[in-house]
Amino acid sequence: SSLAIGTTTGYRLFSLSSVEQLDQVHESNEIPDVYIVERLFSSSLVVVVSHAKPQQMNVYHFKKGTEICNYSYSSNILSIRLNRQRLVVCLGESIYIHNIKDMKLLKTILDTPTNTTGLCALSINHANSYLAYPGSATSGEIALYDGNTLKTACTIPAHDGPLAALAFNSTGSKLASASEKGTVIRVFSVPGGQKLCEFRRGMKRYVNISSLVFSMDSQFLCASSNTETVHIFKLEHLTDSRPEEPPTWSGYMGKMFQAATNYLPAQVSGMMSQDRAFATVRLNFSGQRNICALSTIQKLPRLLVTTSDGHLYIYNLDPQDGGECVLMKKHSLLGSGKMEENKENDLRPPLPQSYAATVARQSTVPSTSTMPGYSEDGGALRGEVIPEHEFATGPVCLDDENEFPPVSIR
Repeated sequence: SSLAIGTTTGYRLFSLSSVEQLDQVHESNEIPDVYIVERLFSSSLVVVVSHAKPQQMNVYHFKKGTEICNYSYSSNILSIRLNRQRLVVCLGESIYIHNIKDMKLLKTILDTPTNTTGLCALSINHANSYLAYPGSATSGEIALYDGNTLKTACTIPAHDGPLAALAFNSTGSKLASASEKGTVIRVFSVPGGQKLCEFRRGMKRYVNISSLVFSMDSQFLCASSNTETVHIFKLEHLTDSRPEEPPTWSGYMGKMFQAATNYLPAQVSGMMSQDRAFATVRLNFSGQRNICALSTIQKLPRLLVTTSDGHLYIYNLDPQDGGECVLMKKHSLLGSGKMEENKENDLRPPLPQSYAATVARQSTVPSTSTMPGYSEDGGALRGEVIPEHEFATGPVCLDDENEFPPVSIR
């Protein structure tokens, strides 16, 4: 329910508490050409990287308007990931892991396979701070790393071709991946790396999947690409939980196909067992980079799509029947922060209230006491200490506003 965007003039932070209202929480014009801005959940800790200094990471307390610290690296920063326990900086051929409570460098993973896009994923569950990144530049191997114990967990041979997208679910127990072909999305268990299921996004053409994300309850997985279609897959197996249905022609055919897979070659049966999209969105544009999120706003499940031209689209997702998602509102992210009225009348009648009951689930947040921070003697294992850095006078402390660690994920 929080959105951060980098712009040519700085960065902006938004709060998404309702479909109608887009509230601008903060705007900063101190650093131009921001291409990375990551906020620690709904706290005041923000990490920023700009094209003016692409090798420098700046960490701010934006409500106080103060800089906590900054670190410089040997090459351009390609991506940054953070949770309550770890801050991960990904370069083209190395990864740095910091302890977020005092920003101390804990580990440098050197000589990682060439990663020109900075592809990596970090579990938002700090008790399971697993990190995933490409284990090969030529194949779809995933390196799974434990960010708490600072040890390699396993490698997963996920795809034949190079990886294009990685995403953990909210508890850090599942990992989704897609290759550069973008035709198949696979979900693996963490930390074991066993394949749990796979979804076929399409067969006719290769696409560049730019966004892969789970819903907070891990029931849905969303994938967007450079095409006009966004796919949402359902992870739960309905055949295991649905009561016995009255016999129908389609039911008989389904059972026949299910039985037939036992006698078919592995490749063919695998193709038949792959689930297709549970729900879809047809965007009114293609070829534009976008990022998606599955969220619950006003007690209803929503699909959020942000685009590189500075717009936010909010769709309703029916968690029971799926199908085509309904566009509810379009907002401008580059205006004054107020909502932009849609000329095509995006507002649709509200869905029945029973719809909300199906998704009103309590999300459990692990206790922050289960994983204490690393002590000072944790040290930087392997690799040199970052040469240029300006450290804060004391450890990072946001406790004065009861913000750190955040008590809940909103």
